[in-house]
Amino acid sequence: MDSTDAAILNIIQSGFPLVSRPYAAVGEQVGLTEAETLARVRALKDSGLIRRIGANFQSTKLGWHSTLCAARVPEDQVEAFAAEINRHVGVTHNYQRRHTYNVWFTYIGESKEYVARRLREITEKTGIHVLNLPAEKMYKIKVDFKMKDQKA
Repeated sequence: MDSTDAAILNIIQSGFPLVSRPYAAVGEQVGLTEAETLARVRALKDSGLIRRIGANFQSTKLGWHSTLCAARVPEDQVEAFAAEINRHVGVTHNYQRRHTYNVWFTYIGESKEYVARRLREITEKTGIHVLNLPAEKMYKIKVDFKMKDQKA
């Protein structure tokens, strides 16, 4: 990653242009063409540095329900359990932790009942109980990872 890649990442984290040609707009800011900018973003995605590019919505303002989930998954079943979780379009995050509850994920759906039903289905399919931990109060924290200039 060079300083131009870092500049692109700084822009697209929270200032992704909402225009018909966003990569042209980003390119203009960093001195590249649209094609060059898009090629760099694709290379960063292919390398795994960028995991996804997409909008974040406040699900509750859309009338949806989200919840944090946790499960105690035997080490030899983590991959299969994660694959089952990732199969669900309502899963937005899925990560492993060093803890008794070693797999954590968030699930968003159209209602509390819908989410609860889907979590029961995961438990039935995997045999692993999923804790449903809905938030009592929402806190939205903005996180940007400022990229350093690689030439410095």
